[in-house]
Amino acid sequence: MVPHLARLLPQAPPVIVGLLVNPVAGLGGPAGLKGSDGPEIQARALALGAEPRAAARAAAALRALHGRRPGIRLRTVAGPMGEDCAVAAGVPHEIAYRPRPGARGTDAADTRAAVRALGGVDLLLFAGGDGTARDVLDAGPAGAVLGIPAGVKVYSGCFALSPFAAGATAAGFDGRTLDAEVVDLDEAAHRSGPVGVRLYGTLRVPAARARLSGRKTGSSAEPPGSAESIARAVVAAMLPGAAYALGPGATTLAVGRALGLELTPLGVDVVRDGALLASDVTEHRLLTLAMSQVTYGVLSVIGGQGFLLGRGNQQFSPRVLDRLAGLVVVATPQKLAALGGRPLLVDSGDAAADAAFNGPARVVTGHRTSVMYRIQSASEDL
Repeated sequence: MVPHLARLLPQAPPVIVGLLVNPVAGLGGPAGLKGSDGPEIQARALALGAEPRAAARAAAALRALHGRRPGIRLRTVAGPMGEDCAVAAGVPHEIAYRPRPGARGTDAADTRAAVRALGGVDLLLFAGGDGTARDVLDAGPAGAVLGIPAGVKVYSGCFALSPFAAGATAAGFDGRTLDAEVVDLDEAAHRSGPVGVRLYGTLRVPAARARLSGRKTGSSAEPPGSAESIARAVVAAMLPGAAYALGPGATTLAVGRALGLELTPLGVDVVRDGALLASDVTEHRLLTLAMSQVTYGVLSVIGGQGFLLGRGNQQFSPRVLDRLAGLVVVATPQKLAALGGRPLLVDSGDAAADAAFNGPARVVTGHRTSVMYRIQSASEDL
């Protein structure tokens, strides 16, 4: 084509991406609160030393997006609901919505209003967890959306595997979409014991299945005794004098039963020599214990998603992981088979910590059975 003629042809308009951030998403995770919904829980999390992490994860997604598609137009929300993240990431942006003047913090009403104000974008990125996804769904977004995982509960299928995956997916978005489910659970009931997730609806997300986390599945279809068989193997291998931090999950609860202990549902408990050393620990408490004695982590896999770290067990922070003597990974054969060969994933929030897990690892699958299975950082470009 003649160069001067090319300049006369109409150019395709730049892709417009929206950004919405729930600034308090994920606060309750390191504090062991199983969620962040509600001002009382958020205040309690801050009092326990939790630090907001949604902004940093949103900024990481923007860097991945801008690095791959620098010509993108970004529209966002003023202040901590998006603007601050765009500034931190060095991405030019426009303000499409300002939260209510004089409001103390932001809430679900601001999220819904922001979604409507960002209705003209080609793709809306939102940073949060399942509660934020529900607010986005309630607002009735006009186009495609994609979640940047930043909450304690990230069980819905509308989230990318990691902030990096969210940014890379947004950069390659070509308009094709698929339906992804939005699920959530009652946090108050969740703190008292395991409860099932409820389906609230679907959102249209980019058709990039390899970079989507998928919906969490339960353990109800697993044969009776699977968890108990794994629990016997874990207990038999415990070293005298060593502490074991048992993460959330039905399989780790079975470890507690095998020890004759009643563990905290969906919390992190620490045992040593068959006795309960610390119950429902925060990230800070777990770090203190790991610094004072030999400590191993015992972690199960989230069914359907394959996550080992970064979903509901944020007490295992990068600095805690650095202090652990090792990890005991447990999963039933049915959970591994359902992954169809996909790796187990880690998303601790620190790229170096995640990269340290890359490679094969032993997974305990029964009393006398184990397999070598691949673990991979969720930020690897799939």
